[in-house]
Amino acid sequence: MGVSKVVEIPIALEIPVGPQHPALHEPLMLKVYADGEEVIRVDINTGYNHRGVEKLCERNNFYQNIFLCGRVCGICNTVHADCYTRAVEYILDIDPPRRAKYLRVLAMELERIHSHMIINAIMAEILGFDTLFMYIMRDREKVMKAKEILTGNRVLSDYIMVSGVRRDIDEVKRDRIRKLIDSLESDVKYYKKVFMEDDTILKRLVGVGVIKPRDITLHGLLGPTARGSGIEIDARAGDRYDAYDEIPFNVIVRKEMDSWARMMVRWDETLESIEMCRYVLDHLPSDGPAVPDEKRLPRRFPEGEAFARVEAPRGELTYYIQSSGKQQPYRVKIRTPSFNNIINSGFVYIGHSIADVPVILTSYDPCISCMERAVVIDLERGVRKTVSLKRLAMGEL
Repeated sequence: MGVSKVVEIPIALEIPVGPQHPALHEPLMLKVYADGEEVIRVDINTGYNHRGVEKLCERNNFYQNIFLCGRVCGICNTVHADCYTRAVEYILDIDPPRRAKYLRVLAMELERIHSHMIINAIMAEILGFDTLFMYIMRDREKVMKAKEILTGNRVLSDYIMVSGVRRDIDEVKRDRIRKLIDSLESDVKYYKKVFMEDDTILKRLVGVGVIKPRDITLHGLLGPTARGSGIEIDARAGDRYDAYDEIPFNVIVRKEMDSWARMMVRWDETLESIEMCRYVLDHLPSDGPAVPDEKRLPRRFPEGEAFARVEAPRGELTYYIQSSGKQQPYRVKIRTPSFNNIINSGFVYIGHSIADVPVILTSYDPCISCMERAVVIDLERGVRKTVSLKRLAMGEL
């Protein structure tokens, strides 16, 4: 008889962070295994917010899905709608007027500002700075008001439509938006200075959650998470979609690779977005119309497929649409940046203390409603089991 090998397993304490937890604002389960205060393993479980959006897209027609895709994420409402709509426009071979493209960029950059401000506010709350959280959220109201003036709504704007946008702006609205973003700029610069100089913030963020460039590319991490580690990746610069080929901007990159760098990338991108909004307001083309006549939009869709991507506040967002010639799409596939950033980043927590776990997670700017799990049914055996997306992607059925 062979001698079995004894494998020593360290005694670890399992700490469930979630799915409902004061440090998490959406349902996500992090099973943290700690040896004393040191984290030695983290299992990431998602799927508490599964809504079957992709399947619903196959039942609605192409135009109805604009509203549905805009609700995949409340904070990223406009970028989801824009990415889906551009994929539909590729199938229809439609190129919107320049004025509409400029207004789309304005809406998406306003959305980027309020998204970056809210995650920096949440980071302040996670660190115990409740007053700083409230100040940032108070000043974030300025960009929410600007978005309301432009689109008609603060959050779920439903602003994008095939071949244009749903509302144009006049000189009065343009001046009101300009005043709001001018006032916001000084606030953002002040909060950036706080994140650069406050001792407690620096002690909690600097050197915490370091991700090397090699790990960024190896695990497919995106957005500010990648740019905070020196990886210059940005779909706006890569694809130059909408009016990004005419609007000047810089891709913000930092070399520190830690949680602090990821938050500072967002502050710098906020200031960059403010400059982009000013450029749009000052150089808004007169050719249009920005709002198309819905009665003239095609009702019959040709067979074909299209792929579009957009730089959402959290990173690269992609949509794949397949048309079979009917009024409903045959297939809609959505890949959100949080899918990569959250599921593939469990290795970053290892070696840090338990108190660092919510800080590292917040530095990714997680959007949990973008993530889900799948139920696999073996028809021959009559077996049904739930499989995590990471295991499914690796073929572990």
